[in-house]
Amino acid sequence: MDLLLHWDEQLFRLINGQWHTGWLDAVMPLWREKLFWVPFYLALTAWSVWRYKWRGLVLILFMGAAVAVSDPVSSQLFKKNVERLRPCRTPGLEESVHLLVPCGGGYSFTSSHATNHFALAFFLIGTLGRRYRRWRWPLALWAASIAYGQVYVGVHFPLDVICGALLGAGIGALVAYFYRKWDKVSILNEQ
Repeated sequence: MDLLLHWDEQLFRLINGQWHTGWLDAVMPLWREKLFWVPFYLALTAWSVWRYKWRGLVLILFMGAAVAVSDPVSSQLFKKNVERLRPCRTPGLEESVHLLVPCGGGYSFTSSHATNHFALAFFLIGTLGRRYRRWRWPLALWAASIAYGQVYVGVHFPLDVICGALLGAGIGALVAYFYRKWDKVSILNEQ
């Protein structure tokens, strides 16, 4: 375990230190901010309702359920039990962190940003991604870029976002499974 944590810290130092660029320093604080994505969420909601009517509303409710499950699992179950300090609060490391946003309170493991965005992405991949196959990779890369941003700005270690991504992907896929059971793939097969 010590070796894994050592590698995690070394990868953090690369991403948060050596791999910094001016343009990413400007972009990442916004990119990983959930309010930045509100127009995307609203557009997705409007498109779903326009395209699928009441079934689109149900899709949005299930999508909300994915995040409503992933957020407390990450922030309440994992963070409060693991109690891993954020890099920007870790003794011996905090002085060298290239912090681009406020450090934040609470603990680091797992990253709720990563968990929630992967839950959303994998819910969409497991539902609409079956119909709109071209959406799959962009959705996964979108969630991964937000997770990467958490390390880049200095508030999470790589393992925090990797485990958050796996947790979120699992929750999103599970909620998508339940959605497909409810919908019997009618939305997914419409032309």
